[in-house]
Amino acid sequence: MTRVCVVGAGAIGGYLASRLVAVPGASLTVLARGAQLAALRTNGLRIVEGGVERRFVVPVFDDPASLGVQDVLLVCLKAHALVESVAALAPLVGPETVIVPALNGVPWWFLDACGGALAGYRLASVDPRGEIARVLPPSQVLGCVLHTASAQGEPGTIHKGAGRVVILGRPACNPDTAVEARIAALFGQTDLDLQVTPRICDEVWSKLWGNMTMNPISALTRSTCDVILDDPLTNRLTTEVMLEAARIGDALGIHLDLTPAQRSVATRRLGRFKTSMLQDLEAGRTLEVEALVGAPYEIAQLAGLQTPWLATLYGLSRQLAANVAQGRGGLSAGPGR
Repeated sequence: MTRVCVVGAGAIGGYLASRLVAVPGASLTVLARGAQLAALRTNGLRIVEGGVERRFVVPVFDDPASLGVQDVLLVCLKAHALVESVAALAPLVGPETVIVPALNGVPWWFLDACGGALAGYRLASVDPRGEIARVLPPSQVLGCVLHTASAQGEPGTIHKGAGRVVILGRPACNPDTAVEARIAALFGQTDLDLQVTPRICDEVWSKLWGNMTMNPISALTRSTCDVILDDPLTNRLTTEVMLEAARIGDALGIHLDLTPAQRSVATRRLGRFKTSMLQDLEAGRTLEVEALVGAPYEIAQLAGLQTPWLATLYGLSRQLAANVAQGRGGLSAGPGR
């Protein structure tokens, strides 16, 4: 029996748990907290997709130490939440544990995975104390990229939108050549659209092209992605940031056969939707700025690249995030003049 633990039962983690809970040979547990934990324990996991509601009973816990070492650890936390909680995950990780991070943005293992001159550098934007790499060693990571739209509703409820693509790939920092096949066999028993790639860093960077533009711009404008792409000025902003991201990727050995216009076509396929950052803004939650915008900017600085469009977007986004954190995320009327 393969012990699989999903860390985080939000929009992505909850959806993946619903796909994995019935896989033969897998013993699934889910880590959650707060209202989500209470709802899952009381009413189970509710997935609403295409107007159809399905409920799943998933074993849910709030104490990692009670579960012991896992065979597969599926990390579905926002990057900032992982920074805050990673120490508590240590009891789940043994020398043979496969760590599958289902996160947006630049992950803590990325520079090691790409190799090259920046391998071994710690990105302060995503792993400020180096604790994530200590608890979740990059050498045990199997890269994962998701192309799926999901939204957290009321506690215990997830609204599933378009897309169900899961891309897996072994990064250069993981020496286990069999790990890819083992985890692919697990996901292959679900109805997810599974793909396996020998260039997982390319897939991470390709998805980042969309996330580093759509997420912060949507939060700053309160617009859905179709509106951003339809406006020629915000569309140009996305294009310029993507072009700078292409130059950063070149410095990492990532050469995408992709134009900004082609990447935007992939975004349009997800339909009229609110990004995760816009959803977080509306709910008053912490904004995931550093992994999506701060980390690419940090890599550019390490590589000696000038990225004025990215720098501007990052500066605006981190000010918004700071205001949200201090309870000033909404608009208020000031004194008239």
